[in-house]
Amino acid sequence: MENVSDKTAIVGIGATEFSRNCGRSELHMALEAILDAVEDAGLKVEDIDGMVNYTLDTAAEQVEIVRALRIPNLSFFSKTPYGGGGSCGTVAHAVAAVSAGLANYVVCVRSIRDASGIKFGDFESSRVSTDVYMGMYHPYGLLTPVSWDGMFAQRYIHKYGIKDGQFGSIALVNREHANRNPHAMFYDRTLTMEEYLDSPMNVAPLRRHDCCLSTDGAVAVIVTTAERAKHLKQRPAYISGAIQGTSTNGEVMTSFYRPDIAEFPEIAQYGKDLFKMAGVTPKDIDVAQFYDAFSPLVPMQLEALGFVGAGEGVGFCEGGDRIRLGGELPINTAGGLMSEGYLHGMNLITEGVRQIRGTSTTQVEDAELTLVTSGPGVPSSGLILKRR
Repeated sequence: MENVSDKTAIVGIGATEFSRNCGRSELHMALEAILDAVEDAGLKVEDIDGMVNYTLDTAAEQVEIVRALRIPNLSFFSKTPYGGGGSCGTVAHAVAAVSAGLANYVVCVRSIRDASGIKFGDFESSRVSTDVYMGMYHPYGLLTPVSWDGMFAQRYIHKYGIKDGQFGSIALVNREHANRNPHAMFYDRTLTMEEYLDSPMNVAPLRRHDCCLSTDGAVAVIVTTAERAKHLKQRPAYISGAIQGTSTNGEVMTSFYRPDIAEFPEIAQYGKDLFKMAGVTPKDIDVAQFYDAFSPLVPMQLEALGFVGAGEGVGFCEGGDRIRLGGELPINTAGGLMSEGYLHGMNLITEGVRQIRGTSTTQVEDAELTLVTSGPGVPSSGLILKRR
């Protein structure tokens, strides 16, 4: 595999507001986010000649976006599957395209109405899975992501003797960071440990405040070559590493037949390749945007990626001092998926870029390397962004 480290960069970021009722279509929001990213980069719409979005996009098909924006032509287009596992994968596709000369400026976009649209628990024919293995879980009440990840979390708790409330520091630090971010859905809502402990169980062992937000919104980022990036409007966020990864005997969020479901082998596998590609180690990372659909995913990823040893992730996070601004490894500095908004992880990428630019509302001083991760428990992906 040829090393494409630092040969490409994210040069434009854009987003709509994050809300519980956007009042418009996914297509409309996708157009807004793309136009915002184009303006941010100092480009024109007609410069866009590549596009990556999600297989899960229901009303933002690429051909509709192209027609609505009057983009002359796409010489490259693709989609990433697996929901949150595909967020950094959109950028990996864009890196491959611009590195190979298949496109000059590739926009990656995700638009979602997770709050005001069809949700898990609502009936819609498209929600009825045709996958054989889902027939093994749905009849027993395992219908939603919180129930699927609850299985991993319960085993993790049992294996390492984690006590009730020990995940609370992750939720509290995310909320602290969101309280600095005017664009976060929980910007004006603080959270105490007492409130965390008093919040109801969604699916044991996951409380309401262990879970991400149902959100309406859209995010877009633009990727081009490092050479073109030098001449554009913003400080480039160079892409030192961009990778996807799977695991043996894996499923999509229900990989319960692996030897140890207290681990995420797909994260461990792509992590090794990602750090090797970037030529760095976990100790070199200044700030991380961990995929935090549920709070136990943060310590489990810390372990899978080699920041700490097996079973040490919760202790690293406990109390919050190591993971908040000024700590050893500040995380989710815009509030993450639990307190900024849930855009299948794409907003973690834009916050990673802001850290490189020096424009975050919870800015880590002299941040040179930002790690961004995608959803665990599914085929996943990761990024390392660099300032130079």
